[in-house]
Amino acid sequence: MYPQHYIEFLAHFHGTRDYFECHEVLEHHWKETEPGYRDSVWVLLIQFAVSLYHLRRGNRKGASILINKTIQKLSKNKENLLELGIDYHRFENLVISTKTGIDSGDLYKSENIPVNDTNLLKEVKQLCKEWGVSYGDSSNLLKKDIIDKHKRRRV
Repeated sequence: MYPQHYIEFLAHFHGTRDYFECHEVLEHHWKETEPGYRDSVWVLLIQFAVSLYHLRRGNRKGASILINKTIQKLSKNKENLLELGIDYHRFENLVISTKTGIDSGDLYKSENIPVNDTNLLKEVKQLCKEWGVSYGDSSNLLKKDIIDKHKRRRV
């Protein structure tokens, strides 16, 4: 029912907490389905994950830029988010509270995208299990291989 790349995105977001990989997986899907369309729901989800990637690394400026871009896309993607099994109002509140935290100087904390489709959640949790990670656990802030993943990227 949902694109496999989206399921993988959610498993990375909630399981591995590898936001860089969230970007990679969903960017591939976006480029296949809506290349160049910057207001896409896929771009919104990518930008939200990347804002958390920057915040976790202490790059508040980068986090602020990306969370603002996420907010700009929210209202025009309400129906798309609902179709992806996301509770729009809870997600909107999460994005806004994340922005407030960034602006206030709060430290990173792991967040969960509010998915309300139980079948989708089962698929995501099963994939997390297959990968050997727990769904919904907080980021391990000592895992530099994930926190600074962009530094290890092969071009």
